[in-house]
Amino acid sequence: MATQSMPHGDSAGTILGHPKGLFVLFFAEMWERFSYYGMRALLIFYLVQHWMFSDSQASIIYGAYTALVYIAPVVGGYLADRYLGQRKAVLFGAVLLTLGHFFMAFEGDGGQSNVIINVFWLALALIIVGSGFLKANISVMVGQLYPRTDIRRDPAYTIFYMGINLGAALGSLICGYLGMHPDYGWSYGFGAAGFGMLLGLVVFIWGKPLLLGRGEPKEPAKLKQRRAGLNLEWWTYLAGLAMVGLCWLAIQYQDLVGWVLFFFGLALVAYVVFIAVTRLSSEDRDRIFAALFLIFVSIVFWALFEQAGSSLNLFTDRHVDRSFFGIEPTAAQFQSLNAIYIVLLAPLFAIVWTWLGRRGWEPSTPLKFGLAVIQVGLGFLVLVWGAQAVGIENATPVLFIFLIYLLHTTGELCLSPVGLSAMNRLSPVHMASLVMGTWFFASATGNFAAGLIASATGGENVGEEAGREVALGVYQTVGLYAIGIGVVVMVVSPLIKRLMHLDTLTDDTVDDDLLGGEEVGEPQAAGIHPATRQQD
Repeated sequence: MATQSMPHGDSAGTILGHPKGLFVLFFAEMWERFSYYGMRALLIFYLVQHWMFSDSQASIIYGAYTALVYIAPVVGGYLADRYLGQRKAVLFGAVLLTLGHFFMAFEGDGGQSNVIINVFWLALALIIVGSGFLKANISVMVGQLYPRTDIRRDPAYTIFYMGINLGAALGSLICGYLGMHPDYGWSYGFGAAGFGMLLGLVVFIWGKPLLLGRGEPKEPAKLKQRRAGLNLEWWTYLAGLAMVGLCWLAIQYQDLVGWVLFFFGLALVAYVVFIAVTRLSSEDRDRIFAALFLIFVSIVFWALFEQAGSSLNLFTDRHVDRSFFGIEPTAAQFQSLNAIYIVLLAPLFAIVWTWLGRRGWEPSTPLKFGLAVIQVGLGFLVLVWGAQAVGIENATPVLFIFLIYLLHTTGELCLSPVGLSAMNRLSPVHMASLVMGTWFFASATGNFAAGLIASATGGENVGEEAGREVALGVYQTVGLYAIGIGVVVMVVSPLIKRLMHLDTLTDDTVDDDLLGGEEVGEPQAAGIHPATRQQD
């Protein structure tokens, strides 16, 4: 029986044992994340200081915006699966994102009565829809470079995740500095984000040959069919522009976003369950149920983790002594900490997971999710303890900001790259983008919940000391709840692991030439050859 061999070097069409296309996606996503996180680091301050929203209003807007960013991939993933293919969808999304980030540089005179605020809403809408076409689909393209049982899949997603966070770190540092520096200002920070997105677009176009034909439309001829004077491909792009108009309205009426999340979420889960029950084999159905469990757990994680860009950003600006080693970064620049930690720790996690996996000791995916939720809760409790240790009347030492982001980062590394890999592995190929879109929809729900939690920490009208006490009270409550939920997830993790049926997981049919000459092992009657099975 054939066993899985690993390609080596450029002679096999790979770099560091991975297809070259992985690194095209790495750099394209790195620049896209530069623009997104550079803008995100500034957004809550832009809403409060420039557009003059209250903390609570700004937090709700921020939560609605980030929620819509994660809702949109459901539509973008569906249109890619059904019509465009992933590559064209990513390209269209990148164009919209470039326009959106450049429009953010038009700031006007500030205040909600200024007409330029409509350009601001349009910029947010373009970024939302652009992310919808890009986010889910570029992640799926990473998975398309590998068979489902390839032992390189988790390391590949971890490498890809490093690209995300390298871009996020640079974006937060550069845009966060320019946007909040008195000699530059908002237009410089947001303009830098726009140039970053433009570079990502250029890299993706340049690297098309290295993607080995992955992500192309399933029925190219269908896209050329003309209807009412335009072919189907252009009608799909027009549908994307119509989404921009809808998001332009939705971001201004945040309550509607909550109702959309509720009803659309119910419909989406019902649709996925319906497909699983009526069209899939019993094992694939169980895998979809396991994926849905992981998706629901991730909502809790993101609701707390995403305090970073809103309430924790404001807390750092107002209640933390930010000086260390003779420098005092802007509050927005601290958004780079999470990304820097990931760049430093992701290789270590990849090595540890691989080392444990080869010995059969690696924690299961659901167990990793439980550990992630516990760590995000512990991060808030550490911050509360640090603030209380120096007294509520004193500024919190910056050390505790470093510690909370460290714990949140180790939690993220137990959940996000592992979750991306699990969604792609657990879903049949014809549902890949839909399930990945559902994963991002869970992030949307978590982000909207994060906005509600952040609004509860708003203490701008009660004085600095009382405002700090309100925020710390909220952080203590959510931290304790998170630890309890994480323990429950760990307890039920063996049951969820059984639903994943990893022992009978088989590869999709893949042309070996597209994998850099790699031979794919033949599955045994009882499962996959032990040497090629990936522990998760």
